[in-house]
Formats: sequence, structure tokens, C-alpha cells
Amino acid sequence: MYEAYYGLSEKPFSLTPDTDFFVRTLNHQEALNVLLVALRSGDGFIKLTGEVGTGKTLICRKLLDQLEDHFDTIYIPNPYLTCQELLKAVVEEMGLLDQITGDNFLSVINQKLIDNARSGRQTVILLDEAQSLPVESLEAIRLLSNLETEKSKLVQIVLFGQPELDRKLADSSIRQLRQRIVHSFRLQNLSQESLDMYVQQRLQSAGYCGTRLFDRKAIMQLYKGSAGVPRLINLLCHKAMMLSYAGAEFQVSARHIKQAASDTEQVGSRVARQNVIRQTAMIAGFAVFLDILLRSVT
Repeated sequence: MYEAYYGLSEKPFSLTPDTDFFVRTLNHQEALNVLLVALRSGDGFIKLTGEVGTGKTLICRKLLDQLEDHFDTIYIPNPYLTCQELLKAVVEEMGLLDQITGDNFLSVINQKLIDNARSGRQTVILLDEAQSLPVESLEAIRLLSNLETEKSKLVQIVLFGQPELDRKLADSSIRQLRQRIVHSFRLQNLSQESLDMYVQQRLQSAGYCGTRLFDRKAIMQLYKGSAGVPRLINLLCHKAMMLSYAGAEFQVSARHIKQAASDTEQVGSRVARQNVIRQTAMIAGFAVFLDILLRSVT
């Protein structure tokens, strides 16, 4: 719609996790580095968590792009599966369904992992949205993590999930699994400075080469409206650019961001919650002040 107007080759703020638009902010690059170093060093179990919209799936796909050819990767995008279903999904990704007789999933997987290790290949299983794993299916993960030789793990497992994953792993019934996690990283929301870089680099990746498109006040308003969550940043930027285009304007201003935010349910509900918290704090503070005043009078 507005691509030609701004001289873009494609939309810069799509909600799909496109690795061509990966921005190396400090936190996201650090997360990617931790994953790469851990996998290259052969560490068995790794966990990356972050709130909704912070970029976990994009980092997962970027990781898949950057792993060397000697890695065999198995990507399970939605692990809301029973124990048997999860093992079957792994076997299917390995291309070994024809070897299944009954429920010999684990033995088939184990043999494939041994064959890979003998040929110098490393096997990595990546589970996205891992907070959706039923507790019983975490037992399948534990069984897989048990597969090892005397010197090294036969498979490395990376869990990508929302903070609910940490609460699930805190269950005492799966403490054996929790103890196997060698590396754990938590994604943070972008700072205002990182947000500015994020917006500029996304525009450049889409082919923009003109003067600054989002002015400083727009960036400040964008940070206020999105709280630094990449998915909300993309949503607000896309809407703001549409508003600017529709109004035959060019530069995106704070006004456009405010209008975009007012039309975005996620932002409105978050701002409303923040206002309630502020009002509650003010009332509580006034009550304390009034109590102190009354005590001094009496």
C-alpha cells in the first residue's frame, strides 16, 4: 500500500518472523550468541524465555540459519503434544516414520542419534512455544536428554517459551529435568535507544534510504505505547505509516503514533492497567499522608 510512497521494496514492520529483518540489539544479539556458543560447545540443555512478542521465534529461526552444516536440526513449532505424540513428531522430522513398529519411538531416535554422532554430526531439537508442553510431555524431553555416550550428549535440546515455562519447570515432579538445563537466558524489552535503532534498521532492510522518517518525538511516543515490545513496535509503526500515507504526509510524528495506539487493543489495555496502578498508588500514598497528618493533630 505505502511501499512505493516511501520507496520501500517491502513492508518493514510485518508481524511475521522474517530473519532478513533481524536487528542486532544488544539483548537479542546476546541471546543468539549464548545459544550458538552453547550448541557449538555441545552443552545438552538450553532454555530461552521472554514475554509475548519479544522475538523468541525470530531468534529461533535466526539460530537455524546460522548453525553450521554438521548440525541436524529438528524444529517443533507447537509442542502441545502428549509424550508419545512428541516422540512421534521428532521421529517424523528425522524422516524415520517407516521404522516405527508399535511404540519403539525412543529406540529409533536413539539409533539415529548414535549414527549421527559416529559421522560427526550434532543433533539439535528446538521446541518453540515450550510453555505449552503438558507436564507429562516433559517426561519425553527428559528421556531424550538421557541419551548420551560416555563422553558427550547425543542430542541437544533448546526450549523457547514464555515465562510460564519457568513456572512449569519449577514443579518438584520434574526437578530432574530442571537440573539438566545448562544455560538459561531471558529476553528483555527494548530500551528507548535500542527501539530507535530497531526502527531505523527495519526501514533500511526494507530499502528505505531517505531522511529520518520517524522523528524523535515519534520514537518517544512509540516507546511509551509499546513498552519496547518488538511485536507492538511493528504493529504501531505499520499503522502510523498508513496514517501518514493516508494524510499525504511523509514524516511519521508522535501524533500518528498516538492515533495508531488508540486503535490498538493490546496497547489500550496495557495503558489502562498502568493508569489503574498509578491511580491506586496515588490513593494509597494520599491515605498514608492523611493518616500521618491525623496522628500529628491528635
